[in-house]
Amino acid sequence: MPTEAESDTELAAVLRSKGMRMTAQRQLVLDAVHELGHATPEQIHERVRDHVDGVNITTVYRTLDLLEELQLVSHTHLSHGAPTYHPPGDRGHAHLVCHRCGRIIEVEPAVFADARKEVADRTGFVLDVGHVAVFGTCAECLENRQ
Repeated sequence: MPTEAESDTELAAVLRSKGMRMTAQRQLVLDAVHELGHATPEQIHERVRDHVDGVNITTVYRTLDLLEELQLVSHTHLSHGAPTYHPPGDRGHAHLVCHRCGRIIEVEPAVFADARKEVADRTGFVLDVGHVAVFGTCAECLENRQ
């Protein structure tokens, strides 16, 4: 995860290269994504409001759209609700979501190599496992089951 200074510099450089201005709100939204890891726009909005009043949810949504267009954040649908935003990282990853505790575990797409091949062989369909969430129960919840 980049430090706050790296995040500031990265965002400013990308915006400048596109002829856009750097704003405190844009930086606060990007910082919130990095701090929270995986968060809905509402959770990001709450974090931004911890730092400054007056930023509305619409601004957060627009900023997230811009940051995703600039490839500074990514989103995934981890449930039927709002998308979850996270730093894009150096590589794609799939999400394992625990039904019981809500924990999100990131795994390399290679974990799904056999399933990807099987689906392609049977149907001709190629899975995008870098943009997937699989639901189940994490090891900790299974261990603590009563």
